[in-house]
Amino acid sequence: MLGRALVFIGLVIVVIGVGLMFAERVPFLGRLPGDITVRGDGWTVYAPLATSLVLSLVLTIALSLVARAGQR
Repeated sequence: MLGRALVFIGLVIVVIGVGLMFAERVPFLGRLPGDITVRGDGWTVYAPLATSLVLSLVLTIALSLVARAGQR
């Protein structure tokens, strides 16, 4: 049981890492209409609100599907 959990956690980390490597190539990621950027002299504050909501929704759906597949 512990071995399977560690393998699953490792796979999740690999998927997140690969996603971060290719995140710059996704054209809309980080530039959605609800994302807030405030720039001043020598500083920038960035709050990716819409991007966070979209990623949360996608991850919730994906993890729900994984959980349902594990129950069968």
